[in-house]
Amino acid sequence: MERIIEKAIYASRWLMFPVYVGLSFGFILLTLKFFQQIVFIIPDILAMSESGLVLVVLSLIDIALVGGLLVMVMFSGYENFISKMDIQDNEKRLGWMGTMDVNSIKNKVASSIVAISSVHLLRLFMEAEKILDDKIMLCVIIHLTFVLSAFGMAYIDKMSKKKHVLH
Repeated sequence: MERIIEKAIYASRWLMFPVYVGLSFGFILLTLKFFQQIVFIIPDILAMSESGLVLVVLSLIDIALVGGLLVMVMFSGYENFISKMDIQDNEKRLGWMGTMDVNSIKNKVASSIVAISSVHLLRLFMEAEKILDDKIMLCVIIHLTFVLSAFGMAYIDKMSKKKHVLH
């Protein structure tokens, strides 16, 4: 009976597969949004102010950061929780694949969230004259919360690694 339960629990990891497939659809949607922004900006590019262009570029960077985060979570999550990817050609295999454990994924996700929040905050600062001070303050507080959370997770990870080395 125990063996059957263990096999069922182990096989249930495949329930995560649709989640990773769904994330790949999210990545496709992000890619479409990226190119939509480029296509819509082209006719107005010569009339656009420099700060307007910077805001558009920051928006594109934001999409790229979220896309990178999605790829990292999809690939490393799949390899950590479902199955190793069988990529025959080692030259095409991404250098970080197979090297990220759950803690390093958490730290990378936290770092990515801080980077995304930083870009969003920069966009907000560039339009500061149009935005209420309360909203700017709230966004700064949220960003600092992300930064402190990322530092906290990295510190905890570092301490747990030290603990494992000492034992």
